[in-house]
Amino acid sequence: MKENLIKGSEIVCKALINEGVDTVFGIPGGAILPLYGTLNKFPELKHILTRHEQGACHAADGYSRTTGKVGVAFATSGPGATNLITGLATAMMDSVPLVAITGQVGRPAIGTDAFQETDITGATLPVTKHNYLVMKASDIGSVMHEAFHIARTGRPGPVLIDIPKDVFDELAEYDFSKDSKIDLPGYNPYLKIDQNQIEKAVDLINEAKKPIILAGHGVIISKAQNKLLEIAEKAQIPVVTTLLGISAFPEDHILSTGFPGMHGMAYASIALDEADLIIAIGSRFDDRIVGNAKRFGKNSKKIHIDIDPAEINKTISIEAPILGDINEVLGLLNPKVDSKTHPQWLKEVEHFKSEHPSLMIPESETLLGQQVIKTLSDLTDGNAVVCTGVGQHQMWAAQHYTFNKDSVWLSSGGLGTMGYEIPSAIGAQIGAPDKTVWSICGDGGFQMTIGELATVAENNLPIKYAILNNNHLGMITQWQDMFYNGQNMHETYTGNPDFVKLAEAYGIKGIRVDNQNDLEKAINEANNHKGPVVVDFVIEKVDYVFPMIPAGGSVDQLIEEEKK
Repeated sequence: MKENLIKGSEIVCKALINEGVDTVFGIPGGAILPLYGTLNKFPELKHILTRHEQGACHAADGYSRTTGKVGVAFATSGPGATNLITGLATAMMDSVPLVAITGQVGRPAIGTDAFQETDITGATLPVTKHNYLVMKASDIGSVMHEAFHIARTGRPGPVLIDIPKDVFDELAEYDFSKDSKIDLPGYNPYLKIDQNQIEKAVDLINEAKKPIILAGHGVIISKAQNKLLEIAEKAQIPVVTTLLGISAFPEDHILSTGFPGMHGMAYASIALDEADLIIAIGSRFDDRIVGNAKRFGKNSKKIHIDIDPAEINKTISIEAPILGDINEVLGLLNPKVDSKTHPQWLKEVEHFKSEHPSLMIPESETLLGQQVIKTLSDLTDGNAVVCTGVGQHQMWAAQHYTFNKDSVWLSSGGLGTMGYEIPSAIGAQIGAPDKTVWSICGDGGFQMTIGELATVAENNLPIKYAILNNNHLGMITQWQDMFYNGQNMHETYTGNPDFVKLAEAYGIKGIRVDNQNDLEKAINEANNHKGPVVVDFVIEKVDYVFPMIPAGGSVDQLIEEEKK
């Protein structure tokens, strides 16, 4: 019997391997050292040592979004665990499957305010899909497999497993069978699709004169891009995407109609407003799109396809809600939808595009952020993995990079996490080693997780970082100027370092571009360099993102350009 006993730390590693994990991101510390001491026995698990636990979590997030697998992050107790919280909240808001494993103080010390003790299961309740405190090694195996099951099924999300230090060293048995089923009576994400709602949705689509599809991140999570393309082409329905739905539909397609909302294309917001039917697929009707809920889509009936029952009728009243996996739902819906055209409606949408172009780049003698993104898109043929932080650079990237069918777009949508841009690209590059990864960064957010450049250099990851450097927090300045009478403008300036010298200090190639003539040369030089590159694009200091619909507003409050 004793021959079958192994340490709790070994059970963790074996369970990770059985779940298909090949890469973990993390930082060691006292309470999790027993797990790190066991890792070298399992060469199948590659460990990426990050410089901050938030970076580990964002890297696991980027890895997950790029590969479709569950990302894994390790952290020690106390500050190590609490440093994960922003990354967990980011993943929770954007439905990214993660498993975070934290060390905890030994069982006798729990509740005594021991060194580096924090109730991390209590602290992370609002930002995880589920979490565990494992008090005996014999539970580790079942908890690990339950955690992965919960993280990846239904609406995906992060799960945290907290393991006391002495439990890692405790001996227990571990039995695993790929055929064994997870039995969680209180968790049933496999929803039976209501055929009546399918029929109702089909009738609404076939009867609609001006239908439009609003495609969200759920399309990508469900890997339903081909079925989205199928229904759009079959019924000739224009497609707008949410911010996180970007890359779910090829943007060079004639039915592509951009993304709507606060900083989306004006024509996309207008098309949503003029439609008589909105087909929301894997979108949660975020406030950045909806704005004034009483005013949103006032002319339309609505179909909502989503796997999460909590999202149905949460913000917007729905005529035909369909609960279920998007791939399965569209598999049932698409054959029943009539093949038809909407020539007058498509002509109207094209008119919106011509009357409200939205993507015109202003003439300027100085370098503009929009120019950088457009040139980057052209020189990569819209075929890179693109990561961003949050702010003006994020909106310009969403507007001016043309994502084709094979593109991948990673950005913090729901939480709006500055600093996401550096570590998420680490996970993306490790997850897609054969792809070109461009991380488009704001100079403010770049400095929030800048230490992860050491991780990039140490692993020689050929990530290309494009800093849109206007030497201040551009989006904050825009809001202060437009809505707060320019108050506290001085607080948005950031005393930036020399980013080229900083890159070189990490052993990374640095390039500076401060004029339009050197733009293409710099991007090509970065693309052709085999290792990591930081390109410091010194752009116009004050340049606002347009179009814009003020927060809580509606399309009739659309601001298309700066008033002179």
